[in-house]
This record gives sequence, structure tokens and C-alpha cells, in this order.
Amino acid sequence: MTIAAPKFGVGASALRKEDLPLLIGAGAYTSDIAKPGEVYGFVMRSPHAAAAFRIVSTAAARAAPGVLLVMTAAETAHLGDVPCLARAAQPDGSKHEVRNAPVLCRERVRHVGDAVAFVVAESQSAAEDAAELIEIDWEMEEASVVLAAADRADTPLVWPELGTNLVYTHQTGEAGPVAEAFARAAHVTEITIVNNRLVANYMETRAAIGEWDAAAGAFTLTCGSQGVHGVRDSLANHVFRVPPETIRVVTPDVGGGFGTKAFNYREYPLVLEAARRLGRPVKWVSTRGEHFVADSHGRDSIVTAAAAMDADGRIAALRIRMDANMGAYLSQYGPMIPTMASIMATGVYDIPLLDMHIRAFYTHTTPVDAYRGAGRPEAAYAVERLVDTAAREMGLPREEMRRRNFIRPEQFPYRTQGGRLYDVGEFDGHMTKAMELADWAGFERRAEEAATRGLIRGIGMSTYVEACAFAGSEPAKLKLNDDGTITLFIGTQTNGQGHATAYSQFIAEKIGIDFDRIIVRQGDTAELSSGGGTGGSRSIPLGGVSVASASEGLAGKMKRIAGDELEASVEDIELVAGEARVVGTDQALSFADIARAAKSEDDLIAVSDIVQDEATYPNGTHIVEVEIDPDTGVTEIVNYQVVDDFGLTVNPVLLLGQVHGGIVQGIGQCLSEAAAYSEDGQLLTASFMDYGMPRADTLPFFRFDTRNVPSTTNALGIKGAGEAATIGACPAVMNAVVDALHRAKGITHIDMPATPLRVWQALNADE
Repeated sequence: MTIAAPKFGVGASALRKEDLPLLIGAGAYTSDIAKPGEVYGFVMRSPHAAAAFRIVSTAAARAAPGVLLVMTAAETAHLGDVPCLARAAQPDGSKHEVRNAPVLCRERVRHVGDAVAFVVAESQSAAEDAAELIEIDWEMEEASVVLAAADRADTPLVWPELGTNLVYTHQTGEAGPVAEAFARAAHVTEITIVNNRLVANYMETRAAIGEWDAAAGAFTLTCGSQGVHGVRDSLANHVFRVPPETIRVVTPDVGGGFGTKAFNYREYPLVLEAARRLGRPVKWVSTRGEHFVADSHGRDSIVTAAAAMDADGRIAALRIRMDANMGAYLSQYGPMIPTMASIMATGVYDIPLLDMHIRAFYTHTTPVDAYRGAGRPEAAYAVERLVDTAAREMGLPREEMRRRNFIRPEQFPYRTQGGRLYDVGEFDGHMTKAMELADWAGFERRAEEAATRGLIRGIGMSTYVEACAFAGSEPAKLKLNDDGTITLFIGTQTNGQGHATAYSQFIAEKIGIDFDRIIVRQGDTAELSSGGGTGGSRSIPLGGVSVASASEGLAGKMKRIAGDELEASVEDIELVAGEARVVGTDQALSFADIARAAKSEDDLIAVSDIVQDEATYPNGTHIVEVEIDPDTGVTEIVNYQVVDDFGLTVNPVLLLGQVHGGIVQGIGQCLSEAAAYSEDGQLLTASFMDYGMPRADTLPFFRFDTRNVPSTTNALGIKGAGEAATIGACPAVMNAVVDALHRAKGITHIDMPATPLRVWQALNADE
């Protein structure tokens, strides 16, 4: 049996089929959609980080021109809170208490941007104007903003009834054996690092449209998301407490997500409840300023990490203490983000003992949740900064320190101290290749040349591993349509990754259909009963496997129908160029003819749900060279080399885009991005005037290569790549910056972001 290989099968560098509509302005983001009779909502937000309040009067707002509805906590008392869906296990096995965000605040606000009231009017401006007429008595209180001070006795409490700002503690590994290893160690290296708070800043701010069908007793929510089923279930099960089938969630085009669009936010139940009360569609569109204070932030932790080593630099034990900021409420997956760092704490290294203790705290700040990598970047940053520091202290080359501690190929499958089961890995292989491509050996010559120009040059690397595509599945449904096209229904959600292109490659390879005659349907709970959404680089490793399997199933059904019609054996039928052909003859049947010949709809449908039992583990090496101007502190990245192991590559062009985007987000955190608060909880970096986004004109051309070892836990050998570059970028960039500073002044540490001011201050601290 032969299935002709199509032009754009798996492995081909097919250009994104999604791009043309977006380039010509034919895309449809949530804010582009206009519903007949729609009205506009505006969220009145707290200007204070910590305050008790009383709404004195909403009369003037309700009477304002164009105003249709004003909702406060009193009007939404029947709605449940926006839930946290993850709790961490504490050392005694208990689960911690949870403080969820109310749809609208009840008598107290806990961060700047907290939702106090919702105004709906005939126009956006009318709603905004009316919100200013709401009379509120504020009783301002002192705020707890600084993570490092969250546990001090004199620090204000975010939730006074708890008697503490501590959310939970979590332990991985055993302290006793690690303490013994440290007592025996020939050398101990310890560092303390800050993982700075970030704002996602996707291109498209969030938006939502709520509709109510009184006759059906059902809602429809249109919003940009990373998975409609998760949003639906959170709304139905926790907020409205209704059967999930009475809430339809639709996601059109989405302009970026990075984890932060995966969650159920307050504005979603607000537009739905307002629509039910008014009998008209209600639209809310976030401003960029609202995004800064109201959408979940990322990272924000302080880590002290120590390694106990023998005289040869072999790491015998790792001890880590992490304090993590949860913000004012527990966001949807917030508590699990620090614990995700614990499972990957040992990275690519054969470290026999681990003692990692986590403390999570409430503060009067925007809640923190998953952001590109979700815990794995924190783990990689800590261990890679630690390994570089240990190499420097022991007088070992950085690459040699890594080689002595890498998990060796013959040790796989390898169970880590964090509980992960790595299936395969050739870590020295990709590091060595990256060093060759980056001309690591020629760096000293380049550093000398930079010095003649008055610049300080540094080089750094990181060797990372991450866990993604965790155990589970993503069902896929394929249907052959009457016109010969094929539609895929799948519950992942593209946010710009190119799902329609990648999934089409699986289908085209198995069925022999023209690439552009494949329709990919995502983002509608009415079309697919379940779906896991997009996050953790799961879409292609899990969804792609099911799509490939469903494609094989549909191909088999199509061949059987064609064999009956053409009076040929199924083994003699091949699918190519939109036809079923009898091999070696001119007898053929179009896919449209096959659809017409089917005896039942079931003959035209194939469903597959391939379950994966273990995560996949992408890994790789990033090597970065920087030049620092000592007069200004400006850091320029002059060379960037990556060699990754992603297993099977579905589409090299899409992969390159994911790697480039991830690198830039990592560089942004390293050199410019940080959400900073004043002592009273005001976000000082609440616009692009103050929050330093990375820019294309300050970045080099990235050089990317692969050294792939197929995964054995994934049916197709795919490992995933969506988060990997961000995980590898931060430690590589900062190790390069520290290398430059150490060469210039013996400086061994600087925290992210290494802004020009911070770098200049470090270089001039002794003057």
C-alpha cells in the first residue's frame, strides 16, 4: 500500500496558511466582532492596593446619559467567586486554604485594579463617564507589597482572618540526607537570585462579549482564550453553578496568550450576567492599562540555591529555598507554578539528593499565574546560574562543570529527584555542537577586539531541560465533507502558533489532500464536547498524535468506500491529490464522490484520542555573547546560538518562529522587563512608557540548529517547543552578562533585569 507524500506533509517547511487573512485585515478578533444591539461594559477598578470601602451611592451613575446597568457586589452576590483550580500539597499532606477573587469586591479591595463595579451603557465613553459618578468612601490601609518582607511580623496582612500572609509550604526531597551531604562536601556554592515579576503584554488585549438566550436559558461567551472548554467549565461549575451545556464559549482569532489567556477572568461572568439582565449583548474590551493591573502576572520569586560538591566538581546534593509571590488572590493555577519549579529543579544534571522548600505568600499585588514556561524557567534559571557560579569558584571551565554532572545517555530512562522520568537525552551532544557553531574557542580573540573599542565582552551558556505535553490526551475528530474538503475539530486553541498549518500537515500526509482544502475548527464548545486547550507545549505533541491517528482512520474508511465503488481491493487504493486511485490505472474517485457514496455519516468521520502516559522533555543549549558599554551600562547581544533537541520536527518554519519568540521573551526579562510597585502598592510600570519591552532593533539575528533525539514517550517522537526558548534564554543571557562583569571588575552577581542603570551601578560601585 502506498500513500503519496504530499508537498506539505510532516517535516515540510510549509508557510502558515493562517497568515493571509490576518495580513489583509480579514481576521476576526473578539473586539472586531459586532453583535446586533450590543452595548458596552466598563469595569470600575480600585485605585488603592489595600482599603476597606463602602459604596455610598450609584444613583448618579445609573441616571447618567446612556447608562443601562450598574452592578456592584450586591447585584452579583448570587455568583460564585472566580476559582483557583490548583492547590499545593504541604509537607504534612494537607492542602492549603484558598482565597479566590470575587466577581466584584465586597467591602475590601486587595490590589490596584481590583474590580469594584461594572457599568453598562450604550457607548464605551458613556460607561466610562458614568463610572466616575459612583460615590465611594475609601478607608485606605497599609499594603504588603515586598515579597521579601511578606513574612515579617509588622507586615500588613492581605487576609487578616488567616493571621498570616503565608499561603502554603511545599517540600520536595529530604532535608536530612542533604544536610549530611553538605557536611561532607569539599566545596559549597550558594547564590540568591530574584526572578522578576513580568506582565504578559500579548499584542491583543483581552475582550469579551456576553449573550443570553432567554428561550433556551443559555449563555454564549465570546472571548480570546487558550481553550474554550476550561473557561466554560470554570464559569459553569464555580461561578454560575449551572450545567456546562448551558454555557457556550467561542474563541475567534487570538493575538497571543503565553499562558495568561488560559484563565477565567472576572469580566467573563460580568458580561454574561449583564447580558442576562439586559437581554442584549454586552461587550467589554480591555485597555492596555487595565491589562497591566488586572491580568495575571508572571514569575516573581526569590530563590536561594546551594550545591554541595566533591573535589572534582561533582554535585552531591542540591538545596533550594524559594519564596513565591501569589498576589492578592490565588489565580486559576497560581499555587502550582512554584511547585512546577520543584519537579525540574535538578535540570539536566545527575544530582542524587535534593532538598527544596517553597513558601508562597499573599501580597497586595495583581495575582500571579502561568506565564510562558510556568515554573520551568524558574528552575532552569536557578540551577544554571548556580552551576556557572560553582564552576567559577572551583576554577573549572563552565562546559567541563556541566559535562561532569550531565545525566549520561546510558543512564536513561532516568528518574530525577523531582520525580520526573526522563526518557532520552544527549545533553553533552547538543552542548558540544552549540559550542562549535558559536565558536566558543575563539571568544577570547573577540573579547580582545571588543576591548580595543572600549567595550566589555562576555559569553554565557545554559543547558536546559523542560517538561511539557504532560500525561494525558487531546481528542481529534475528522470529517470528510460533501465538497471533498476535510474538517478537523480539536479542543486546543491557537494563539498564533500556527495550529491550522501544523495539523493540516498531519492530515495531508495521511490522506493526500491539498493543504488548503483542510479546515481546522477550534474554539467553540458547541462543536466539540471536550478539549484540553493550549498550554505547556501540549497541542502538537498530544493533539498532533491524535490528528495523525484520526487521519489514518479516515483514510481507511475512504479507501473502503472507494474500493467498493471502483471494484478494487482496498490494498490497491491510494489517496493522492484529492482522489482515491487504483494503483497503476486511470481509475479514480474524487473525495467529493467518496462523500456522496458513503452509506452513513459515520463512514465520513474518524475520531481518535491517543493517551500519553508521561511528559516529554525538550532540551538544548543556548550560547550568548554580549558587549557592555561601561560608560552607559548598555548591554548589546551580539551573538546568539541555539542547538535544541525537540524530537521529531513537524514544521521547521513554525519551529523557528516559536524559538525566536521565546528567546525574545527571555531576553526581555533579562534586560528590560519588570513590574515594579511603590510602597503603597501602585504599579509604577503600568504602561509602555515605563515597562521595558524588548524591541527588534536591539536584537541580533538568532542562529538556530537542532540535534534531535526522538521522544520515546510520545507516539510520534515529538517533544514540543513552545516554551523551551524562554526557559533556555534567561540563564544564558544572564550568565553572559555576569561573565562580562566578572572580566571587568570581578563582579559575580547581578539580578534581572540587567538594565543599563543597574549594570552601570555595578561597574561603578567602588567609585
